[in-house]
Amino acid sequence: MTATANVQSAARTGPPSEPAAWREIGWFHLVYLAIPFFHPINAPDAGVWDWLLVAGIIVVFLPLYVLAWRRPDLARWGSAVPTTVLGVLTTPLNSGAAVLFVYAAATAGIHESRRVALRWFVGLTVVMLLLLWLSPIPLPWRLWGLGPSLLFTWIIGLTQIEQADQAREATDLRLRNARVEYLATLSERERIARDLHDLLGHSLTSVVMHAQLSRHLVDSDPERARAAAAQAEETARAALAEVRAAVSGLRHTTLDAELESARTTLASAGVELSTRRDPAVKLVGSTEHELALALREAITNVARHAHARTCCVGLSAADGELRLVIADDGVGGHHRPGNGLSGLRERISVLGGRVEHSGTAGTTVTIAVPLEVAT
Repeated sequence: MTATANVQSAARTGPPSEPAAWREIGWFHLVYLAIPFFHPINAPDAGVWDWLLVAGIIVVFLPLYVLAWRRPDLARWGSAVPTTVLGVLTTPLNSGAAVLFVYAAATAGIHESRRVALRWFVGLTVVMLLLLWLSPIPLPWRLWGLGPSLLFTWIIGLTQIEQADQAREATDLRLRNARVEYLATLSERERIARDLHDLLGHSLTSVVMHAQLSRHLVDSDPERARAAAAQAEETARAALAEVRAAVSGLRHTTLDAELESARTTLASAGVELSTRRDPAVKLVGSTEHELALALREAITNVARHAHARTCCVGLSAADGELRLVIADDGVGGHHRPGNGLSGLRERISVLGGRVEHSGTAGTTVTIAVPLEVAT
């Protein structure tokens, strides 16, 4: 599932139930349908056909009005256009029927874009002006029926445009917030995955090596075997604490601590560690934490795969970069990058840095980050 689909799924609350959908219809707006009644009430020559016309207007219009609320995708051709046609057909016989143009304007304002809605308002205005000119209804009844509708087509129409824009902005905001929440969750999952891989890969490698050493020495040198077993237990306990800290996001480590741990791990594998560090380089905490975890991954790879005798770790500043170099004299070669190296690159890329890997004459991993980020 794509990120967009996940976000839309998180932001969508689902369609309302049937009773709730009917309650959401703006029934109170139908009060303006009383306006067509003014014509037969006030016309001295009004007859049964005038009352039947008003009843017919209401009977035909109500389904169109409900459709605009229940099926917004059909609002234009299923409601606004038929309502306009109904108004054109009935307004020459009942000037109060011009209120239908106001309903059509409101529907366009809600469901159309601002540009299209404004075109609707202009078109409805032209239609009402033509009806005002051509209608057989005598003045002033013609003006009293069409004049307010001309005015309220624009007032209510523009109001609906503003409310629709606000509703769209609120929907967009919910989608953006849902996307931010989803990406934050995804980022946290990736952070935990990288941290668990880095600390468990290193710690379990150390535990395995001490356990193997203990097993080999249990008969020939019991004291050293007990020391190796104790070191394995200590490493396992430390790993457990780090797992808990990684999950809570509170874990922080330093290069000095990782160098000490690296020395112990490599010694168990028979690898001698040497270090070179520029004392003038002072690292900010967040960058040091990421570099320490990167160092842990590189040392784990040396202990597991290099079959080396010596390993050198250097930290220096040059050409606007802070460079952490881990070099061994092992078998070298080019290997397909696994989760560890991929996670290392992701971790360093967040700092704007890069990771270079060379497999000639042993293995050399160079981690470089901009000085302005590191110090």
